[in-house]
Amino acid sequence: MRVMKIQFLGTAAFEGIPAMFCHCELCAKAKLNRGKDIRTRTSVMIDTDLKVDFPPDTYMHMLREQLDLDKLHNIIFTHSHSDHLYAEDLLTRVPGYSKYYDHRIALFGNDKVLSILNKYLSTVEQDSFTLTKFLPFETYQVGEARVTPLLATHDPQEDCFILYIEKSNKVLLYGHDSGDFPDATWEWLQGKGFDIVILECTMGYDSYRKTHMNIIAVKETKQRMEFEGMLQPDCHVIVTHFSHNGRALHSDLEREFAEDHIIVAYDGMVIEV
Repeated sequence: MRVMKIQFLGTAAFEGIPAMFCHCELCAKAKLNRGKDIRTRTSVMIDTDLKVDFPPDTYMHMLREQLDLDKLHNIIFTHSHSDHLYAEDLLTRVPGYSKYYDHRIALFGNDKVLSILNKYLSTVEQDSFTLTKFLPFETYQVGEARVTPLLATHDPQEDCFILYIEKSNKVLLYGHDSGDFPDATWEWLQGKGFDIVILECTMGYDSYRKTHMNIIAVKETKQRMEFEGMLQPDCHVIVTHFSHNGRALHSDLEREFAEDHIIVAYDGMVIEV
C-alpha cells in the first residue's frame, strides 16, 4: 500500500523561535532548551516531489535534513508573505548557479505570488520553472496529487489558501495561515473526509484568533470536524506554525493538546499515513 510521507521542515511563524532580536521569556527559554523549542519558518515536504511554501530557511532545511531538492517537481505557495515565499533563493536553480537538472519545477500560487515570482524569474532560463495561477475552489493536477485551494482567513489583500490535497489514496487538509475558516470553505468541505489535518497555532495562549489560530481555535476546529464527520478513524490532527507571541514551549503545547489527541509538530518531524 502506498503511503503519504509528510516531513515538517519548519514549524514557526514569520520571526522563528527564538526571534532574532527578542529577549522575551519564551525566546530566552527556547535558547536554553534548544531541541524541539528551536523552530524555523514553516514548510512541509510531501514525499520527495511536492513542497508547500518556500521560506528563507529552505537552505538550512536542505542541509539539516539532507534533502535532495533535485527530486522536487512542484511547489505550492499558500500566500505571498515572505516567510512562505522567499523567491530570491529560487534563482540558485538557474544556469550559473546550478547544473545538471533535467526537469522544470512547477510553481503554483495566487496573483500576488505569481507577480513576485515573475519579478525574480522572468529574465532567467525558462526551462527551470513553470508558473500556474491558483483560483479558489478549483482543482488542479499537481504532479501525482490533486490539489484544491480553499480560502483562508488571513490577509484581506490577497487570496490566501488552505489546501485540500489528494495523493497516494490519502487526503490531507493543510490549514494555515488562517484564523477561523470562512463559511465558503466550510461549505466546500461538507462531505469530505481527511486522513491527516494540519492546522496552525500561531497565537498559542493569546486570545487573538482573527487571522491566526490560538489553542482554543484549534480545539474548536477539530471538534467541528468531528461533529461534521470529516475525520477518518485513524486521522492525524497536527498543529504547527508557532510564534513566540503565543508564549508556549513545545512541552506546554503537548500538555494542552494531549486530551484532544492533537500532535504538536516540531522541526524535522515525519508523519506517514
